This record gives sequence, C-alpha cells and structure tokens, in this order.
Amino acid sequence: MILIKTNRENLIKPLQLVTGIVEKRQTFPILSNVLIQNNEGKIRFLTSDSEMQIETTTTIENGKSQNFSLTVSAKKMQDILRSLDPDAEVSLIKKDEKLQIKSGKSLFNLQILPAEDFPIITEENQSTETISLSQSTIRNLLSNVQYAIAEQDIRYFLNGVLLSVDNGELITVGTDTHRLAFASTLIQLNDVNLSVILPRKTVMELLKLLKDDETPVKIEIFPKRVILEFSNIVLISKVIDGKYPNFSRAIPTQNDKTFDLDRLSFLHILQRVSILSNSNELLKGVRLLIDKSKLSVICKNTEQEEAFDEMAITYDDDAIDYSLNITYLTDLLNYVSVDTFRFAFSDASSSVLITIPGRDDFKYVIMPMRI
Repeated sequence: MILIKTNRENLIKPLQLVTGIVEKRQTFPILSNVLIQNNEGKIRFLTSDSEMQIETTTTIENGKSQNFSLTVSAKKMQDILRSLDPDAEVSLIKKDEKLQIKSGKSLFNLQILPAEDFPIITEENQSTETISLSQSTIRNLLSNVQYAIAEQDIRYFLNGVLLSVDNGELITVGTDTHRLAFASTLIQLNDVNLSVILPRKTVMELLKLLKDDETPVKIEIFPKRVILEFSNIVLISKVIDGKYPNFSRAIPTQNDKTFDLDRLSFLHILQRVSILSNSNELLKGVRLLIDKSKLSVICKNTEQEEAFDEMAITYDDDAIDYSLNITYLTDLLNYVSVDTFRFAFSDASSSVLITIPGRDDFKYVIMPMRI
C-alpha cells in the first residue's frame, strides 16, 4: 500500500527540522522514532525526548498520498533520504507491518511502531503569558548568553538560560557562578513579572532552528513548559524546576576605570598568546596589564613558557594587573559580534564588567583568577 509518493525534498526538509533532539540511546525505543501522520495531504512530523518536542508540517501538492499514522526510526530515515539524489522521487509503502522507502531501484525496509504508543506532550493549562517578537531578536538574546551556562552542574538550575519578563523587558541570563552573561530587549508587556529556566538542550536546538530575520516567534509561557511557534515549527519544552540566583547582585555597579577594545583585534591577540596557555582548560589564565595608553597580554604555562602581546588603548587611570580565564574572554568575543567592547574595573580582586558602548542591553561579568 503506497502511503506517499513525492519528491525527496518534500520529505527530508521537514524531517531534518525535527531530528536534532532524537538521542541515539533512549530509555524507550519509540523515542528514537519520528511520528509521521498524513491527513489529506498535510503531513505532520513529530519527535520527542520526553523533555522537549518538535513538530512541523508539510503539504504534498504534486504527488499522491493517503491518510496514515506511524512511527519509524528518525535517524535511519534521514540517512536513507540523504543518500538519495536531490531530485529523486520517493515512495513510502507500508507492507507486512514495515515501512518501505523506495526510490528507483533502491529499496529499504524499516521497522515501525504504533503511532498510538508515541508519547505526545500536551499543555492543558492556560498559558501564563504570551510574547511575540522576531526570530532574530530571540535568537540574539539566547546566543548572547548561552556560552555562560554551566555544564552538568549539580545545581541543576544553572544548566539553562533564565528567560524573564520584567516590567516591559524580556531578559535572558546565563551563568556558571564564575561568569555571567545578561541580555535584554524591550517588549510591550508592562506590569508583568515572571521567569522560567530553559534547559541547555532546548536553547541549543532553538539556535539551530531560529532564523536571523524579522519573521515572528510566538512564545507561550506555562508554569512547567514553554511553547514556541515559528516558521511552521512548534517546539514544546519543559522548564527547569528551580529558583534562579539573584543575578542583579552579581553585576558590579562601582567599576569606574574603563577603556574600550576592538573586538577582533583583542580576539586575535588572545588566540596568539593562548598557544602557550596551559592545556588544562580549568587553568587557562591570561594576565592583562592595563597601563597608560596600552594593554599588555601575557600567557604562561606550567613549562615556564611565555607569550606576550600588546595593543594601544585609551586609558588614563591607575595601572591594574588583572588575571582572567582566557576561555571566558574568547567565548564572549566569538559569540557576541559587535565592533567594540567596554571593559570596566574597580580593582584587581573584583569582577570585571564588559558592556557594549552606548547600549545597556548587554552585560558580561567575569570573576578574576589567581595565577
């Protein structure tokens, strides 16, 4: 029985949108599958890892199809479709409780599992709040803070990005307690205060799916989930249950010694001197000697090797000898694409505050190191 007969591109494009969250090893075998449902030529593709769910739909216009519902291995089906020519015609055939993928002389038989056994995440409660903004805006908010998220911290609330609505501002924050990244944008929601913590995997998947354009994203915030709808995609994610630390207390307010740095010039210096940094990432420190009109950058390793570089700056205050984690600096310079950053210090034992000149919608805080 032929279920679908259509061009390869009509199947692989929607399938690729949803397979990113499918894990190779699943507690429940069906979660390795994609749910495919056809209703009068409108085909739904849905995957889940029990914490997050992604679905998209496509319409078969120039081809044949009949209504069906089944689940099949998402990765295997994607790999099969990838192996075919871009303009190949593909038939999906159900035979002997298996799914056949046929194209020309190529034929693949895949095991299927019942669609009714697939665990679909639904949200029955009414959303707490709904936000609408452009894909590029939410993408930048997440991209500008995601690198500061903790990795597998026992304080589980640090393993995600805070998404907060605070009196007309949408705020994102990422921190591992050694550094903190803050980004915000104005929205049309006054007198609203709420927050959720998006898991790392959800954030990374959104950064792959969101486009850098002005098409809209609808964000619905529920007590235990968020739903994002954009570009014919619906992503549902559970949120991390926990209280996020008071991030505002970690942002310095008394740092009065400042200078500006060209992002690319500083990044290139750090890349050069890091060649002689310690191979142990936890100890990758860099010394910044801030003096009248120049910044000296020094890296040493445990083998007593040393790299030195310097650049001109506009600075006319007391000299400071500062030590920072070089990875924390390069993460910022790689992920936040602006021309210039402003560094603000108080003394060598206090946190450094990094902002974008003329803007108050981004802040990055790094604790000093002792090296």
